[in-house]
Order: sequence, then structure tokens, then C-alpha cells
Amino acid sequence: MGIISWIILGLLAGIVAKVLLPGRDPGGFIGTTVIGIAGAFVGGWISAHWLDRPITKDFYDGATWVSAIGGALVLLIAYRILFGHSRSR
Repeated sequence: MGIISWIILGLLAGIVAKVLLPGRDPGGFIGTTVIGIAGAFVGGWISAHWLDRPITKDFYDGATWVSAIGGALVLLIAYRILFGHSRSR
């Protein structure tokens, strides 16, 4: 997959992660989107290097989507833990 495919996958993974983990985020929609894109890259890297599950070149591969959404969830949780209390409520 090319870089554009990973960005699109990351955008969609960020949306899915936001649906699975509702609530207020310190960064809002833009922050969640960036976290989704970074999560797609991190999830793909972890899947390829640590889980011995190389990412295929197919955009519709289930393992690719699971790793991207998992990476986005991990980064979103970490982001909420680190910066969750900086926004006034």
C-alpha cells in the first residue's frame, strides 16, 4: 500500500477508534484524525515487526484494518491519559 492508502486507512481507523472510545478528546476532531493516521502506521509497524504478521499490499485485508484500528485505540488512550485534563470542562 502506498502512503495515501495508509493516510486514508488512518482517517477511517481514527473514526472507528473514536466510535469505540467515545468521550471528549483534548484535541477534538483534528487531533483524533491525526492520532488515527499515526495509529495506522504504528499498528502496521507493530504487526509487521513484533507479531510476524506482515502487512499485505491489499487495502481490504482484515489484519491490516485490525492493526490500524488497534494502533489508533492505543494512541488515543495514551493521548487521553497524557493530555486529558488540560482542557477546561
